[in-house]
Amino acid sequence: MINNAPHEFTSTWVLCCSLLLVLGGCANQSNSDYLPRANDEVRQVNAWQADNNQASQNLTLDALINDSTLSALIQEAFSANPGLQQTLLTLKIHQAEQRQTRAAQLPDVEGGFNASREEGAERQYSGSATINWEVDLWRKLADSNTAALVDVAQQQALYQAARDALAAQVMKDWLGLISGQNMIDIEQRRLATLEKNEQFILQRYRNGLGSLEDLDSARSSAASTRATLAAYRESQAALRRSLQTTLGHSRSELLTVPNHYPSVIKPLAELPEQSLQRRPDLQAAYLALESTQLRTKVAYKALLPSINLKAALQDVADSPGAALLSDPVWSLLAQLTAPLYRGGELHAAVDVAELNSAYAYQDYRQTLLTAINEVGDTLGLEQSLTRQQQHVSEALASARNNLTQYQNSYRAGLVTILDLLNVQQQTYDLESRLDDLNYNRLANRIDLGLALGLDATP
Repeated sequence: MINNAPHEFTSTWVLCCSLLLVLGGCANQSNSDYLPRANDEVRQVNAWQADNNQASQNLTLDALINDSTLSALIQEAFSANPGLQQTLLTLKIHQAEQRQTRAAQLPDVEGGFNASREEGAERQYSGSATINWEVDLWRKLADSNTAALVDVAQQQALYQAARDALAAQVMKDWLGLISGQNMIDIEQRRLATLEKNEQFILQRYRNGLGSLEDLDSARSSAASTRATLAAYRESQAALRRSLQTTLGHSRSELLTVPNHYPSVIKPLAELPEQSLQRRPDLQAAYLALESTQLRTKVAYKALLPSINLKAALQDVADSPGAALLSDPVWSLLAQLTAPLYRGGELHAAVDVAELNSAYAYQDYRQTLLTAINEVGDTLGLEQSLTRQQQHVSEALASARNNLTQYQNSYRAGLVTILDLLNVQQQTYDLESRLDDLNYNRLANRIDLGLALGLDATP
């Protein structure tokens, strides 16, 4: 008689393996794969419309301004700013959570020891050791661990983005202090001129050459300038307090700033794909999308059967030492389980994962569009501010010449004090405007560096 049992077992095993492979293939089928679409979005960006004359390449963000005092302030902010430290702690939390996820791939080992005694019987001791392990047949646990690793990488990108933004804020506040002091200096010179006018008019009036209306006009202009000067001084003090908060301390101390603007290097606008892929916020959005895609796979694989192995060792003895698995009885259990009915929970989890992927893709698109807009705005503003500076510089040169002529004409009695005051105001207004344009252009170069993905020195 021929024994068909081995043949039947082999056939059954082949059938089960085939069924599991089919189920595994179905588990990997997601409705949408957004990563290729995200890559195509970047490749379709048009080249930047920019003049790269005198631009520099291979720079870090903080290297745009070469100043040791500023570099020290940036490093102080990196070490003490509370917001940045919170972002760093969030990164460490994600790293710890990733270690938790990785542990699910490893066997669980538990040990036990028990002592018992019944009436009329000897005390008995038992020791046990149990090993549980889920076979990662569909790589569900591996995908979960990979998603956790991607979460860590995403948080690292967000931390880098926070460092870059913090460095840029310190740099712009530092330039703002220079600008604020320049504005104060201009107003002080304006006030000194107006006070000199007032004394001159008063002397003329006493000599019978002027009128009270001229004196009132001069005093009105001087009072208005004093009010403006007071406002500038308070703005300067507020900016110092803001910078101290950014640096992460509340110490009341004077920050040393130079008397003149430093040179700020103009970053090079490279090809869009190169520039955009450097941006940490865009990297973080892409990694978030990748993480949701992995978790979508995990949600599909949760619908499939799982295999759990359990090995147990147990020993019973009359003494504690003999119960420590010196002559244990062992058992091995392999368990195959499959979800049959859970009220639609697993299918709902799949839908949630799919929707999270779609949301992450739209968030990536929004981040990309914002990045493109920021580059375009800062490049356009660089060119606009350059032209404005040229025109205002020409206007200021003409105004200064005109002011000299009006001062001579007023002393000769050919023009009124109002005419002279108007020309003086126009001259100082142009000085203020030119300084403001200079500050805005330098600050915009820092924003341009951020937009192009330049990172701060580690």
